[in-house]
This record gives sequence, C-alpha cells and structure tokens, in this order.
Amino acid sequence: MAKGIVIREAHFPGRAPIDAYGDGGFRFADMSHRGSLLCLPSGIHGWTAEEGAALDVELFERVLAEAGDIEVLLVGTGREIRPLPKELKAAFRAAGMTSDPMSTGAAVRTYNVMLAESRAVAAALIVV
Repeated sequence: MAKGIVIREAHFPGRAPIDAYGDGGFRFADMSHRGSLLCLPSGIHGWTAEEGAALDVELFERVLAEAGDIEVLLVGTGREIRPLPKELKAAFRAAGMTSDPMSTGAAVRTYNVMLAESRAVAAALIVV
C-alpha cells in the first residue's frame, strides 16, 4: 500500500559543478534545488542557511565534519559579501581549512573552476 509522499533530506551523492543559480535555487547535474546548498566531498546537500541570518559554527557542522578532505571553503554569503565572524573563521582554521567569503555568484564561479582543477574545495552557498 502506498504511503504517500516521502520527503527526504536533499542530497546528491557526488561532486558536480553548479550550472546556474538565482531565483531562489541552483541547477546542477541535470537537477534543480530550491534553497541553499553545501557542496562537500560527500556530495551536494540542502542547507538551511538564509541570506542575512547569523553565520555561526552550528550552521557549518556538516562542513566541519568533512574538514579533513577540504583545503578551501568558499562561502557564498548571498547577494553581498559578508565577513565571517571571528569564531567561525577560527573554527575553520582549527580544522585545517582556509575560508573565503564572497557573494554567492562569485563563490559558484570560483567553486566550478577549482572543482575542474580537482582541488580539495567545498562551497557553502546561500541562495539568492
């Protein structure tokens, strides 16, 4: 017997370039996702971050859990560049990652280039 609609946590189990962004979502791997994304070594995950909301360590727990496979974390902060809080930058440094905040558009473009170069890159992309 059918159980109806099952909503699962958004996850693409691989690494893929971002083909498009804007209008509340992203396109990648012939799929689309509405909302923010974490592009990590384990795949592309839906993320709860919103433009203008506080950026704290708790929001980046999944990133920190995979820090051993990440050298550079690109943080797309939305339409405008926002500095990362000192505590968050310190957590990234302690985990062995460098972090670079930039607009989401710039982060998408930089992520795609670094991914094509097979670099140990990850991206936290706040939807625009």
